[in-house]
Amino acid sequence: MLKLNFPEYDFKLKQQDEKALIFDPVRKKYCVLTPEEWVRQHTLQYLIVDKKYPLQWIAVERELHINQTKRRFDIVVYNRQMNPEILVECKAPNIALTQKTFDQANQYNWLLKAPYLLLTNGLKHYICQIDFEVNQFKFLKELPENHR
Repeated sequence: MLKLNFPEYDFKLKQQDEKALIFDPVRKKYCVLTPEEWVRQHTLQYLIVDKKYPLQWIAVERELHINQTKRRFDIVVYNRQMNPEILVECKAPNIALTQKTFDQANQYNWLLKAPYLLLTNGLKHYICQIDFEVNQFKFLKELPENHR
């Protein structure tokens, strides 16, 4: 798989029925290793290893209902009170992060109200802090580390 703009991590990989699989520590199962899953697993390791968010505070690919439409977010990190803290939207490395990507994540976040948004295709990362009271956001260089 393509080298991404993340630190190096150890992944559990295996082959099954001629498909490459990668272990997801949050969902506790092997998933088909697509380019988007490669980005998602790097992002999870970044959140768990580097930013120190506990596994039990993280949800992966859960369903949302927006205007009678079913959608799935990639990753949500919750805080100690189990309120959404970070919404992550992952794309495959060959997918550009565009205004459409930001709009998609923002639509999910209108429901979740996470104060941080991370958009990544593994090569580029955009991090925003959102102030819902004044309806503004600012770009950050890095996500905050969990201080438990």
